[in-house]
Amino acid sequence: MNKISDNVIRQVFLILLIALTGILIVNNLQYFILGVLGAITLYILFRNSFYTLTEKKFWKKSWTSLFLILLTLIGIAMPLWLLVEILIPQVNSILDNKQIIIEKYTAVKVFMQSKPLLRNINLSDADLMVYLQKIAGYIPAVLNSVAEVVVNILTALFLLYFLLVQGRNMERRIKVLMPLSDSNRQIVWNETNMMVRANALGIPIMGLCQGVIAAIGYYIFGVNNALLWGMITGAATVIPAVGTMVVWVPICIVHLAHGHTTSTIGLALYCLIAVGGIDNVLRFTILKKIGDVHPLITVFGVILGLKLFGIIGLIFGPLLLSYFNLLLKIYRTEFSKEEIVDTESTRLPDPNPPDLENNNYDNTENENNS
Repeated sequence: MNKISDNVIRQVFLILLIALTGILIVNNLQYFILGVLGAITLYILFRNSFYTLTEKKFWKKSWTSLFLILLTLIGIAMPLWLLVEILIPQVNSILDNKQIIIEKYTAVKVFMQSKPLLRNINLSDADLMVYLQKIAGYIPAVLNSVAEVVVNILTALFLLYFLLVQGRNMERRIKVLMPLSDSNRQIVWNETNMMVRANALGIPIMGLCQGVIAAIGYYIFGVNNALLWGMITGAATVIPAVGTMVVWVPICIVHLAHGHTTSTIGLALYCLIAVGGIDNVLRFTILKKIGDVHPLITVFGVILGLKLFGIIGLIFGPLLLSYFNLLLKIYRTEFSKEEIVDTESTRLPDPNPPDLENNNYDNTENENNS
């Protein structure tokens, strides 16, 4: 019977100690997890630009980092400004006119009662009150989540400064700690870079385009508050499987209930072809260049990510699923001694990748960039 060496016992003990410490840290700082993940996302998005400015244009690292943080703040402030100036006033206008809501609800109820297949669906006034009470119950949670989002945005920007300034040292330490071959380290980086960019850039592009196309259609076919519903339709892009249908299908039903049969048919066809079709057009053009992610990974990754991480899970959920598949391939490569060429992970070469195969991290740590 072989005796377990003292070295193996020490290694196992140290791994367990590291794991326990990591669990304690994550458990007690879980409120800031979104901020950490956000900082990692921003670092990956800004990495090439940062090193181009600091290593080729010789900008100072600290000033370059602050400049990129300022750009991030502008990118966050613009949607918030649109939300405050356009979305909130229109929502308040609708809520203030409760009579309009009741009229539309009554029209839908009468329409459904006149149809044999729909009359069994219960749309009583009591049920409406129950739904409204449930919606009102979410308001405190929404307010709390707003405070959490603000805190995590500040956390992400604070961490981003140090990730950019100390990026090369961080990458070197990760290289040393990852128990993988150089080729597999590069595959992991390529996959991470591709997935983060595909989701962090692809989802907003998809939402913006579908929202604009939907708003145009709503305006053409006479839907009230077309801009508001267009923005909501764009936001619904992130909903797995059904996507924008969760918005435009009820709109078509309400439109039909008011007797606008012809325009409803036109609106339904428009949304089905134009709003739904832009998804495929973007996937085979712009989004394919950013990162060609399999639809199943996107759908199930979003479901997983939203459950684990909240809104930032739109990015890290698909990445987690992709990592699972990637780690299986790496395990086979590392332990079967077979070289696997992962064309899916390497099809998007990084113009300025982290130097994982050569120890050249220190050659760019110039004094003038400190």
